[in-house]
Amino acid sequence: MIPGHVWLSAAQWLPPTAEKTVDALADGRVTATEADAMGYEQLPVSAEESAPQMAVRAAHRALSRVGAKAGDLSATLHAWTYYQGHDFWSPAHYVAAGTGAHGAIPTGIQQMCNGAAAALSTAVDRIAADGGGAPVLVTTADRFARPGFDRWAGDYGVWYGDGATAAVVARAATADDVPEGALTLRALRTRAVPALESAHRDTGAFHPAPHTSSTAVDVRRTKKAFLATQGKPEFLGRLRRETSEVLADALRDAGIGRGERELRTVLLPRLGRATARDVYGPAVAEVTNAPVADLGDRTGHLGAGDLLSNLTALSAGASPYRLERGEYAAVLSAGAGFTWSAVVVHRP
Repeated sequence: MIPGHVWLSAAQWLPPTAEKTVDALADGRVTATEADAMGYEQLPVSAEESAPQMAVRAAHRALSRVGAKAGDLSATLHAWTYYQGHDFWSPAHYVAAGTGAHGAIPTGIQQMCNGAAAALSTAVDRIAADGGGAPVLVTTADRFARPGFDRWAGDYGVWYGDGATAAVVARAATADDVPEGALTLRALRTRAVPALESAHRDTGAFHPAPHTSSTAVDVRRTKKAFLATQGKPEFLGRLRRETSEVLADALRDAGIGRGERELRTVLLPRLGRATARDVYGPAVAEVTNAPVADLGDRTGHLGAGDLLSNLTALSAGASPYRLERGEYAAVLSAGAGFTWSAVVVHRP
């Protein structure tokens, strides 16, 4: 259960440059069928900055939104899915140093695209155990650059955008002490099915070094082999069931049910139009009548960052999804392995 009056303030930083879907179509990097199934306009692309450098930018933005000081942070938790710019190194410590959190304990979180939810859960546990009430910083960042990753064609049904997200997480003494613009965390539930991990693993052998089996990450190869043995209908059915169950658990914890407390929206992982239609839409409809939304049109899938980017949209002043006072929303997250999370937030 979430301790009383735990709040978060989220922010994101996206690079100013982007690759357009129309150009990817013209260059033959995607097909018309793939573009229609995804339904996204563009992917943000970092021309120079690494993932941890972007994370520092997002961290400063999140801290400034609530007037928090980096020196007061008790911990920094950095999550990612792909290469962070060096082979043998701790990006979490870089983010802490770059943010100015010199007294914080940095920790790296590796739970693939569910990393933000795992980091957020860890932050809540730390706050609950720490009587001092010091805030915790959660960051995510990914950069899917060539030659190691083809953001358009390296995976089935996923287009990958570069960017970083961050959230300050803390506990207020009373509801009146929650900072303006912050969201209170009402529930966070996670489920996992470790037996599905081979969807992202070469089953023939383990490799001695990165890119031993191919010059670029090839998720299509491992997924194709996995689905050949597991069956696509069965796999998609399992994804829907796990999503429904983790959302139902979170809504139950938050005291939200059909016809009871209103849920403004359910924001989905940014995996495109077809996945929203075939997996997440039906899964959510099993649990709630609340409308769903995929906000990836101009971001693509941000690796570990979808969850916090969606939470940013729920609190940003210019966002059409910004919660008004008293409103609730749910945000779904999922990652290879597989792991699913559902977060319920409220604007006090």
